[in-house]
Amino acid sequence: MMNLRIQRPFTATPRRQEGAVSVLMVFALAAMAMMAALALDGGHMLLNKTRLQNAVDAAALSGAKTLSQVTGGVNAASATQAAALNTLMQNASAAGNNELATAVAGNPGAFAVVELSDSVYGPFTYPGPSDAKYVRVSVPSYSLTGFFWNYAQSLGTLGNKAVTAIATAGPSPTSPCDLAPLMVCGEASQYDPDAGMFWGFQFGDLQVLKSAAGNSSPIGPGNFQLLDFGSGGSSVRDDLAGGGSVCRNVGENVQTAPGNKVGPASQGLNTRFGIYNGPVSSSDYPPDLVTTSSNPAITYDDSVTPPQAKYQGQPVTSSGGNLTAGGNTIYDYNDWRASVAACVAGGGNGCESGGVFERRMLKIVVGDCTGKQGGSTTVPVLGFGCYYVVQPMSGGGTEAQIFGQFVKECEGDNVPSPSPANDSGPQIIQLYKTYLGIGTPSTDS
Repeated sequence: MMNLRIQRPFTATPRRQEGAVSVLMVFALAAMAMMAALALDGGHMLLNKTRLQNAVDAAALSGAKTLSQVTGGVNAASATQAAALNTLMQNASAAGNNELATAVAGNPGAFAVVELSDSVYGPFTYPGPSDAKYVRVSVPSYSLTGFFWNYAQSLGTLGNKAVTAIATAGPSPTSPCDLAPLMVCGEASQYDPDAGMFWGFQFGDLQVLKSAAGNSSPIGPGNFQLLDFGSGGSSVRDDLAGGGSVCRNVGENVQTAPGNKVGPASQGLNTRFGIYNGPVSSSDYPPDLVTTSSNPAITYDDSVTPPQAKYQGQPVTSSGGNLTAGGNTIYDYNDWRASVAACVAGGGNGCESGGVFERRMLKIVVGDCTGKQGGSTTVPVLGFGCYYVVQPMSGGGTEAQIFGQFVKECEGDNVPSPSPANDSGPQIIQLYKTYLGIGTPSTDS
């Protein structure tokens, strides 16, 4: 009888498996080390990208804010660039940003690029167009310490370890919350921004913002264009001094307030010119950066039809923001704007110590006064006008007008509008998505 040999599969003895686990552990530990190193480098990049983006965002906002203040000045572009780069430098020098400070190396102009444009879509250049409103700050390359990255780079698998950032900032319309308690009457059908027409007003138009005793009012007898924002004269004083916090939106109603309130109105308004009478002080209400106005003052002649603003007996005319009367020139918005731009840039004359930008700009309700008969009445809000106050207000009842020139844009507060383009009135500076041409957003902003 044959003995059958049982065929068994060959299996390694325990001695033959010695060392296999060690090899696997080596590979596993190497893979884990590589993953940890890549995580370290990745976290380092993310942290520095965030710090860099914050610094660039702040620089763009600072540049756009400065640009809004120096527009029209001879050194507007350089002042804007200097403000943006200075803000970038301050952020780099802040605690915790040592690596960024080292990269900037005290020369932000070589680290970042500042450009200007009249459109949020660009093109952005330096010094940019004369009517630029938007500022873009970009950092093309911020090189970082490599750690494991350097080893991987030596194998030819990675490029340089660096991050970039870009930010765009500019104005956006807002419904203001620091309204003056005044109103002018406009026409809804006369709103055509492309033609430079805003409810019937054009840039530089001289307007009576508050009527005086004996003068005709667009709302009717007993009304001097004051709005009811609070408790009588004290509220008028504080609001005209700039201490109000009343917000309104287009389409809402405002309540008019009868009565002249000459004393409180002049005490409040004239703080903007550095004139303090009554319970107001410079610590609460500083003057404008520039308080210059023509002397003698503009007067109002209600004895002719239509009534006329006059200067030295001659009717006042406006052309492109320039006010003249016969052969006489009047200190107007264009003069003030140039003076303010020079003050902000550090080279102006007549700059008020402790003065504040745009204190002479009032945010005024533009209302639809159709069918209103005077006294206390409700008026629908058409929009908001920015008005440059030409001169201090007289304390005399018959000469207690407030004269203002209509300006398309001014500094506001509150929140940005969802429709920032082609608008007017009070505006705030905000960040925008950076676009590389119309409709193509950057991935770095």
